[in-house]
Amino acid sequence: MTLLEVIATTVADARAAERGGADRLELITAMGEGGLTPSIGLIESVVDAVAIPVNVIVRPHSRSFVYDADDYAVMLRDVRAIAKTGANAIVIGMLRADGDIDTEGLARVIEAADGLPLTFHRAFDEARDLFAAFDTLLRFDAVTNVLTSGGRQSVLEAEAPIATLVEKAAGTRCTVLAGAGLTVDAVAAFVASTGVRAVHFGSGVRVGGKGLAPVDEERVRRVRSLVDGVPSPKG
Repeated sequence: MTLLEVIATTVADARAAERGGADRLELITAMGEGGLTPSIGLIESVVDAVAIPVNVIVRPHSRSFVYDADDYAVMLRDVRAIAKTGANAIVIGMLRADGDIDTEGLARVIEAADGLPLTFHRAFDEARDLFAAFDTLLRFDAVTNVLTSGGRQSVLEAEAPIATLVEKAAGTRCTVLAGAGLTVDAVAAFVASTGVRAVHFGSGVRVGGKGLAPVDEERVRRVRSLVDGVPSPKG
């Protein structure tokens, strides 16, 4: 079975995604900036409103994924607060100026998360070497998902690198979560060709396919039906 994760920005989004058959939510605010940390009030409200897992982004600004000491102070406070809300996981990503994973910063976040798993978000796609970065993330038990478009603007242009990452993830605790640019019409063929077992939708399941529109329950349901029709990869 292919896991379906849907971005939610409101309680109504969360409910619509769940009704449509989403397996998990990524809760964010500021969709137009690629997602920033939501308020504690929104997190608690969404956790209370749905039965499916709620993963929460921690991103203090949209300037870059290279963070200074003040940025980390903010992020660590947010992570500690989110860990008390009933959220399922933290969604986060950080790089060094040279384009490698900021492993020191990642370790600090893992400690602050108090046992919550992490999804490393699309900061990964800006890494200097995607495959080396993936090997680095595999060293951290807490990182259970890597959200990626395969280093391309749209994941639909990255079938080969996604398939390679899926192969590298085989037999590990980490899942490749393919996202950015996925559409309802293309998802079944993409899943079949790459062997990916988890997909991430934002604009593709919103009204009119527009990023700032509400989640469209019927689009979510259609994606659910399509990915459920793809045979599971061997192994």
